[in-house]
Amino acid sequence: MSDLVSVTREGRIATVRFDTGSRSNALSQKLMRELTETAQGFHDCPDISAVILTGRDDQFCMGADLKDPEGNTAAQLPLSQRRVQLRRGPRMCQAWEDVDALTICAVEGWCVGGGTALATSCDLRVAADNATFYVPEVERGMNMSWGSIPRFVALVGPARTKRIAALCEKVDAATALAWGLCDHVVPAGTALAKAREIAEAAAALPPTALKSVKQDVNVAAMALARATGHRDLEAFALLQQSDDFKEGVSAFLKGRKPDFTGD
Repeated sequence: MSDLVSVTREGRIATVRFDTGSRSNALSQKLMRELTETAQGFHDCPDISAVILTGRDDQFCMGADLKDPEGNTAAQLPLSQRRVQLRRGPRMCQAWEDVDALTICAVEGWCVGGGTALATSCDLRVAADNATFYVPEVERGMNMSWGSIPRFVALVGPARTKRIAALCEKVDAATALAWGLCDHVVPAGTALAKAREIAEAAAALPPTALKSVKQDVNVAAMALARATGHRDLEAFALLQQSDDFKEGVSAFLKGRKPDFTGD
């Protein structure tokens, strides 16, 4: 428990909420560490059958916090240290994927970049009808990392993954449902209630059988994930040194149109 992440338990259901106090609800280095530790706390937890993950009532997450002082030092670190810091996002997502219980992500409002990576690390996603999924990394001069590409492909297929992660198309809730990026769409303000309904159904089932089937599905769906996603951290570290990365981030922070050169 912290000022950023809260955990409540009721019977066989746990609810994890993260709230930075800012409407962007962006993922700072500190928040990613806490979300990782929280997920790891459920890895060997036989008395929990379902874990709900949600953000603020009005916004899930606007992605990695580009204004986080701790995160902004990464580009200046030696490569050996930078690789350690850059593992924080992938480790957070992997920690949530590895939770033994069924995980359900409740999304209200924007779900951007690293927020989408986190949401797709869960087993199921409930989106409010005002939700929008948006992966703008390429627009910022970087690749989509955190092991996300294999997860996207498993959910929506290769062509739609390219539309999401390469062309940076904004995906509304109805389209996300049609594509398989989310599993339920509900009226705004009710995503958490729907996630709770699913969690209660999971909690009524034999826990060991439920968890066993979940793991079987994950192994089948993600069998090649590490083989295909292992290089995204190295690619990010490389792109972080590019002029286009610096231009993309600078343009975003200053609210202007970027001028990319390919360098």
